[in-house]
Amino acid sequence: MFNIGDNVVYPMQGAGVIEAIEDKEVLGKMQKYYVIKMPISNMQIMIPMAKAESSRMRMVVDKPALENILDIFFNGESDRSLSWKERYKTNMEKMKTGEMQDGAEVVRDLMRMNKEKTLNSSERQMLENARRIFISELGLVKGITDIQALDFLNEKISS
Repeated sequence: MFNIGDNVVYPMQGAGVIEAIEDKEVLGKMQKYYVIKMPISNMQIMIPMAKAESSRMRMVVDKPALENILDIFFNGESDRSLSWKERYKTNMEKMKTGEMQDGAEVVRDLMRMNKEKTLNSSERQMLENARRIFISELGLVKGITDIQALDFLNEKISS
């Protein structure tokens, strides 16, 4: 399904590069694992190949899709009608999909809310996690570092 060198996204962790495919024995059973280097957290994760699809692991988006996602990120509407609990549940469901557009919407909406009033600790933490994941994929697609990706977003938001 995936090959060494592929840029992939693992939901709730972010984007990374498959560095290797290794055989590991776990509970007496040999399995193949993807070894993924996650630049944003500077860690390595191992995902069983057999669980890659069910975990919603996917390739990073292509540049045309990224441009569409960025357009929605900068110009899309935020739903302000939800209660805190409904908003948190909706945002968590979006994060779990692992889709870049869903994560971008969470970042956009929470950033907008944070400008109006201080987020509670749960939403502040969700914003930080969503932003970290969003930036990790943005950086890989654009071929820039995470710091450059964050600077790019901040620059666009400020202008």
